[in-house]
Amino acid sequence: MSAAPPLPPPDRTALRLGYAGLVPFVACALFVWLLPQRPSEHAFVADAMAKYAALVASFLGGVHWGLGMLRPAATTPAAAPFAWGVVPAVLGWSAALMPPYAALPALGALLVACYAVDRHLYPAHGLAAWLTLRFRLTAVASLSCFLAAAGS
Repeated sequence: MSAAPPLPPPDRTALRLGYAGLVPFVACALFVWLLPQRPSEHAFVADAMAKYAALVASFLGGVHWGLGMLRPAATTPAAAPFAWGVVPAVLGWSAALMPPYAALPALGALLVACYAVDRHLYPAHGLAAWLTLRFRLTAVASLSCFLAAAGS
């Protein structure tokens, strides 16, 4: 695959929205630890976080569908971005069916795996400038999942 010309780094709006997307991760991780004596609220928060993480993983896979649709057929292997694009959705959905104590570490690992794939594939799409933001978002989101799992 030939590399696409580099695109500019994320603008202020993308940065703000990306960081705003971390609020549910951080808040849920915090509340999991603050609500251990309130079983129903604790369970609700842990489950909410697992479901949010599954949705985010699905979104990260969807980005590859968008990238695949934008690339001319001659420069992109036909199935590669689309095949990878469904993996985070299916694994995220599978994790969302688990109890939070099992789902959260699996989802944290899935978020890290999504970043690893993006780190490999983004430069070919001219998106290397987005990797710093992707790393920061992944670090906070996955750490939040792992911390919440430890408190579940």
